[in-house]
Amino acid sequence: MSKSTFIPAQDHDFLVWFDHFIANLTPEYGVSEADLTALKAANSDLHDKTTHFSEAAALAKQATVDKKNSRDSAEMLIRAEARRIKARSDYTEGLGAHLGIEGPEDTYDLSTSHPDLIGIDQTGGLVTLSFNKYKSDGINIYCQRENDADWVLLARATVSPYQDNRPLLQIGKPELRRYTAVFMLKDKEIGQYSDDIVINCAP
Repeated sequence: MSKSTFIPAQDHDFLVWFDHFIANLTPEYGVSEADLTALKAANSDLHDKTTHFSEAAALAKQATVDKKNSRDSAEMLIRAEARRIKARSDYTEGLGAHLGIEGPEDTYDLSTSHPDLIGIDQTGGLVTLSFNKYKSDGINIYCQRENDADWVLLARATVSPYQDNRPLLQIGKPELRRYTAVFMLKDKEIGQYSDDIVINCAP
């Protein structure tokens, strides 16, 4: 009985298989010129569409990172200016309310909280990790790759986003990475660990 599972499921593997299939089709297999032409056209079209898809996905990822970085930069400038204004001797809460720089009382309890960790694959082993800092000193980021037996402390990050720029364990092969994080305060971990996030790092 013939099987229909000979076609690879993953797009990259399928393209490699398709190229090989086309390259080895000869008249001795009984393929007609018309069928071969149709197969070659389908192969070319799939290559074009795959390239377009990859480029669009990369642009979307970069746009997300660019927007996040832009907001982080704007917030940093705003907070610095607000601190200068609040340090003035003639500052009042009424002036702060007028400028919109008096927020609600901070009741966030780090001891019962955890960071919200977001990861974006940038391909080639580069992963952008964004997080909320609140009133902590930063976060400890832990990672577990496919061959790791346990969690490994990756870094202490004080500014979001953090870039994990380690190369892939095997060049050209996708890699799964699992991340978690916990708040740091006065050089000690505090609160709960974040929910695990799993990133599929593309070559």
